[in-house]
Amino acid sequence: MYRRRTLAITGAAIGLALALTACGDDDGGGDDAPTGGGEGTTGGGSLTVGGANFTEMNIMQEMYRLLLDDAGYSVDIQTADNREIYAQALEAGEIDVVPEYAATMAEYLNSVVNGPDAPSESPIATSDAEETVEAMRPLAEERGLLVLDPAQAADQNGFAVTQEFADANGVATLSDLGALGQPIVLAAVEECPERPFCQPGLEQTYGLDITEVLPLGFSSPQTKEAVANGDADLGLVATTDGTLADLGLVLLEDDQALQQADNLVPVVNADSAGDEAVADALNQLADVLTTEDLAELNARVDRDRELAEDVARDYLEEQGLI
Repeated sequence: MYRRRTLAITGAAIGLALALTACGDDDGGGDDAPTGGGEGTTGGGSLTVGGANFTEMNIMQEMYRLLLDDAGYSVDIQTADNREIYAQALEAGEIDVVPEYAATMAEYLNSVVNGPDAPSESPIATSDAEETVEAMRPLAEERGLLVLDPAQAADQNGFAVTQEFADANGVATLSDLGALGQPIVLAAVEECPERPFCQPGLEQTYGLDITEVLPLGFSSPQTKEAVANGDADLGLVATTDGTLADLGLVLLEDDQALQQADNLVPVVNADSAGDEAVADALNQLADVLTTEDLAELNARVDRDRELAEDVARDYLEEQGLI
């Protein structure tokens, strides 16, 4: 048995104070970082897995819990409303392990260590997962954290068209779309015209002629519906959105690597979870979990109403990891 709890802010939130509120049950590393591949290492004691509270993160937290449980740990789960809360809890040892997104966490640490302007003036995240992880490891170590091995799975900005449009125009990549030279209505977030990985990046990298941005949200039902019914030609969605095929939509490949590498990666507290057994358990996912896998797992929870714990367990058992 384990407990799932929620980290919440109390009071004025000026200091991002942490309070715990009970809920019901529910490829290569740096020289100093733990790596997988140990033979028969087993752990023991208690650990807390934490992170954000939404479908994909709930699934990843359950995977981490099950892998660590299989390695001999007693594990509970805590969730939080935002990274600022759970990152401070991780540094303080109030939680021990979190599933993170490589590029996003790298720039968060960049801002914490080097100042709030660092991500825009001296970014460290790239479109390569290994480069991004290697760049963030020294910053993580300054905060008492270790970054393990990134999975193949990446939750990034994706851009979708209808399958019908893709088939009719022979379009499989964003470069293919740009080569058509057609005006494009894009369904996306309101800030898309100013965000470098949205409209400006699409225009500069792929030569897209974006004539209008419909402010309908990121991978929202409204954005996907607009593309499906023809109100928009292209929609901003998550690469791990498992509902696209059901709506007749297909992702176009980011073939010129505009987007940063937001691969799933474990980040652990060096003091409480920096041992080889934890790394061995969690690094098993690095060469197994793909973006397509994660999209299907998300769909099983969001579309089919399965429990995150059951979906995570099924996947790990199918992969022979537990």
